[in-house]
Amino acid sequence: VQLQASGGGLVQAGGSLRLSCAASGSAFSRNNLAWFRQAPGKEREFVAIITWDRGSTRYIDSVKGRFIISKDNTKNTVFLQMNSLKVEDTAVYYCAAQNNGPYTSAGSYAYWGQGTLVTVSS
Repeated sequence: VQLQASGGGLVQAGGSLRLSCAASGSAFSRNNLAWFRQAPGKEREFVAIITWDRGSTRYIDSVKGRFIISKDNTKNTVFLQMNSLKVEDTAVYYCAAQNNGPYTSAGSYAYWGQGTLVTVSS
C-alpha cells in the first residue's frame, strides 16, 4: 500500500494550492481517505476526510468554507483544494488511509503518505 502526496509549496496569504495524493489501488478502494497536517512543534491534526462509499466529507472547523476534499476514482487520487490560505495553515500535510477508529485521530489510520510542505507567507 502506497500513498504519494504532492502539490505543496510557498504561497502568499489569501492564495490557493491544490494538494494531490495518489494511492495504490488497495489503499484507495473501500477506504476512507483523509488529510492531516503538522505544524512545527505541534501535534498532527485532522484536516478533512472523504468516505470511500458515498464520498461524504468532514472538515476541521478552521478550514470549513476554505478547503475542499475530493477524489477521482479513475485516477485513485484524493485532492485537497485549499483557498484563502492563512499563515496558520503552514504545515506539512499528510494523506492517510484506512481508519479503524475515530476519523479525527491520527492513530486510527493504517497508511500514510510522506507529507508535502505548505508554507503560507504574510
